[in-house]
Amino acid sequence: MADTKVYRASTTAPVNIAVIKYWGKRDPKLNLPTNSSLSVTLSQSDLRTHTTASCSPSYPTSDSLLLNGSPQDVLGARTQACFRELRSLRQSLEASNPSLPKLSSYPLKIVSENNFPTAAGLASSAAGFAALVRAIADLYELPASPTELSKIARQGSGSACRSLFGGYVGWDKGTAADGSDSMAYEVAPAAHWPTMRAVILVVSAAKKGVSSTAGMQTTVATSSLFPARANETVPRRMKEMEAAVKAKDFETFAKVTMRDSNSFHATCLDTEPPIFYLNDVSRAAIKVVEEVNKKAGKTVAAYTFDAGPNAVIYYLEESEKEVAGLFKAMLGEKEGWEGARGSKIEANKTALEAAEKEAGVAIAGLKEGVARVILTGVGEGPLKTEETLIDEKGEPVNAVTNGS
Repeated sequence: MADTKVYRASTTAPVNIAVIKYWGKRDPKLNLPTNSSLSVTLSQSDLRTHTTASCSPSYPTSDSLLLNGSPQDVLGARTQACFRELRSLRQSLEASNPSLPKLSSYPLKIVSENNFPTAAGLASSAAGFAALVRAIADLYELPASPTELSKIARQGSGSACRSLFGGYVGWDKGTAADGSDSMAYEVAPAAHWPTMRAVILVVSAAKKGVSSTAGMQTTVATSSLFPARANETVPRRMKEMEAAVKAKDFETFAKVTMRDSNSFHATCLDTEPPIFYLNDVSRAAIKVVEEVNKKAGKTVAAYTFDAGPNAVIYYLEESEKEVAGLFKAMLGEKEGWEGARGSKIEANKTALEAAEKEAGVAIAGLKEGVARVILTGVGEGPLKTEETLIDEKGEPVNAVTNGS
């Protein structure tokens, strides 16, 4: 009797936010970066992609992907590269053990859901490709390590390679032309420095005007600042940041994070034509963070911005009152404070009153321009889950349309 079984595996994967930014490709096809980068993996209780990968000989002949209830194109080079590499690893297993079912030959059906807006500057593609690669690797029962899988996820979305690990994660740019040494690695697990927190000010959930892929290649081609950043500044900062994480030195972590964000956006402005990812609300967030640090008499908060206007502000749990407490007093009416994290934070009205004297215009700008807040902290890498998005007949379950 012909095999009609539906094989399934499910995983969740995290968002990561870089503190040393990846910007620029030396090989666009293989997603090989011009510089190394370093990120913090964020808690999946706050931000995650949940993916179920399945395959069956009973499926229609073509592969398919459903994201937040909407069919996605799987014929693009990036997705195809991931499918091809994973199928090749499965074929090797099947060749060495003929008793294994020939899963590599079956069509794939993948269902994925984000619990955050897609394509809005929240690293959705990183979590998405990390979840896709990890779920298919589990479906195929591959023995590959996270580092090996990171080389596959990188081909889908560069920063996805970092979402295959928890905690504090580096991405070595590598030097080999084939990308064999361009991979992610653990700098330190989440448990090493578990008190790292972040408040994300979501400025806009609209899709950004200049995609990261297009923007970074224009920067590489036209920015006079870019070569010094890639060849001198980032290698130095990678060493400083790895040392800061290992020493749990927040002052250095924060200062290097802010400098690198500013350096990255300076190269964007130096691009022809210039790329403006930050807006007035972003600049207001910078002003408020500067005021928080000034009032504290030391660096207790660090801003960073990816290719979009949303502010990610890192702080330690011990500084929650000065940092998150201030933002709750300022933005307490916005969505995002109602969860377990938010309810524990007390609005610091005293700090707000003091800050308004020096940064009143910036605070007014945040009140007007921030759509919602997300509270999170350092977290773990991809996790297997029994919660499936595809039923035993191969049909999507509870397909949603949240966030696209």
